[in-house]
Amino acid sequence: MHKSVIRLLHWVSVMLLITSLAGCGYNDFQRLDEASKSAWSEVLNQYQRRADLIPNIVATVKGEANFEQETLTRVIEARSKATSIQMTPEMVNDPAAMQKFQAAQGEVSSALSRLMVVVEQYPNLKANQGFSDLRVQLEGTENRITVARNRYIQTIQEYNVLARSFPTNLTAMVFSYAPKANFQVENEAAISAPPTVDFNKP
Repeated sequence: MHKSVIRLLHWVSVMLLITSLAGCGYNDFQRLDEASKSAWSEVLNQYQRRADLIPNIVATVKGEANFEQETLTRVIEARSKATSIQMTPEMVNDPAAMQKFQAAQGEVSSALSRLMVVVEQYPNLKANQGFSDLRVQLEGTENRITVARNRYIQTIQEYNVLARSFPTNLTAMVFSYAPKANFQVENEAAISAPPTVDFNKP
């Protein structure tokens, strides 16, 4: 009888623990942690799509005689720097890595923006159907980056609110669920700005 009471108390305590974990946000942390990794993977996927477009854009532009070499060099160097940073979904917990990544992507955006402005001075390039198609792809990719980044920002915001709110902040402390790094305001403006050029300009 004594052993059965101890066993019953053991199972009751286990059930209370499971119930308390469910009620204190533990499962929500798991869900949002996975959602943040998934959202970050999509951000990386769209940045990679942009990086893959750059060699084709550069190759097309190189065909134009007397094109500004310095502008092309900046694009190539910015892409090289950005792609050398190996970001994984797990790195969303590393603010320093996120800041480095954002800075590199900001340089790519700036270099591409400059390239598109300079292209306006070359009628042959503007009339080149291949280059026109690449510009459309680049514009679409910039839009996809914005959408993916916004989804990531929303997911991280939801996770961080959970990590800082009572009583789920107690669960966060017990299981070491620290708030995750998000896009910084000063960097986001640079990253999110697509090339500002009127493609219909004569």
